[in-house]
Amino acid sequence: MILVLCVIYIIFIALGLPDSLLGVVWPVVHKEFGLPESFASVFSIIVGFGTGGVSFVAGTLLRKFGTAKVALASILITAIGLVGISLSPNIVLMIIFSVILGYGAGAIDTGLNNFVSLHYKASHMNFLHCFWGVGVTVSPLIMSAFLGDGEGSWRSGYRIVALLQIIIGVIALVAFRKWEAIEKGSDEAEGTEEKSGKTLRDVLKMKGVLTSILSLGFYCGMEFLMGTWGATYAVNVFALSPADAAKWVSLFFGGIMLGRFVAGFASMKLNDNKMIKSGMLIAFIGILFLALPIGKVSLYGFLVIGFGFGPIFPSILHSIPEKFGKEFSADITGFHMGGAYAIGFAVQMIFGFVASATTFKITPFVLMGVCAIMVLMNENTLKTLKK
Repeated sequence: MILVLCVIYIIFIALGLPDSLLGVVWPVVHKEFGLPESFASVFSIIVGFGTGGVSFVAGTLLRKFGTAKVALASILITAIGLVGISLSPNIVLMIIFSVILGYGAGAIDTGLNNFVSLHYKASHMNFLHCFWGVGVTVSPLIMSAFLGDGEGSWRSGYRIVALLQIIIGVIALVAFRKWEAIEKGSDEAEGTEEKSGKTLRDVLKMKGVLTSILSLGFYCGMEFLMGTWGATYAVNVFALSPADAAKWVSLFFGGIMLGRFVAGFASMKLNDNKMIKSGMLIAFIGILFLALPIGKVSLYGFLVIGFGFGPIFPSILHSIPEKFGKEFSADITGFHMGGAYAIGFAVQMIFGFVASATTFKITPFVLMGVCAIMVLMNENTLKTLKK
């Protein structure tokens, strides 16, 4: 079990590596391809269909092939997507390979989250997502090393990240057989091997599921907004270079990593609901700091927001089997993630168009509004389940 858990931690680094790249390179890419800045919203929503779409069928894939096989295949798919992006001569091919990247990421994300929520404690879920934070923090730093080398230099950053994906895939092979043995033993013990899954319609009829999905979705909206538009916010509002802006985005993701590391210990004493509420409070304080008229110092709000975001996503996912039962947790987790991606990408897409047409100075105020909606959805879920 320990070997498998360690390998899953490493795989989550691979899952995080590509997630922050688009937002970091977009200030350069949109100029190279002659696109308006706001096109990042269209780009993201197209990719979101790939990432979120596969989450809706992840339960079926996981039952048929098992988490281990799905994870290995997904790592390979993401590596192919990254290499393809680095070779794309135009935005059309870049989008196609980004969708491929999204398919790989969506499948592995759902599979690993469900596996850990079923077999490990809440602390492990937070530590797991802390390793996602390692990947998503390191990749902007990798990319910033190339951004100053002239037109097209961002392509080398994508290739380096693809190479890291392949290395992590090889590491995952080490624990492949033990991983499958754990799944097989669990299925035999619970008698779930031959059961079919639930449809989206079935899941949405379950009390509290819809508002739970909305809560996760609006959280993702804030995270995607920061990840996609954080660098653009720093460039437009504070006139930073793309390379310097990338470092501030890395600070945001570093905050998420640190938040999840601390949450791993805190969750030994606090339950999932208390972790979610604590995270939302800290994130809101960070958003208020970002809104202060104190110049570039306010950008340290990136760190506080990230720290607050840390425990929210893993705590919501870890609580799914407890809230809605273990029997169909793979399906419910998949629908949560698919719905959350759809809502999250829609939020950041709408924001991108509005901010590009007006001003990116609205960023912290939009974050406040979305955060308030998320709090309302989370509270509604808890009240419904208590009834």
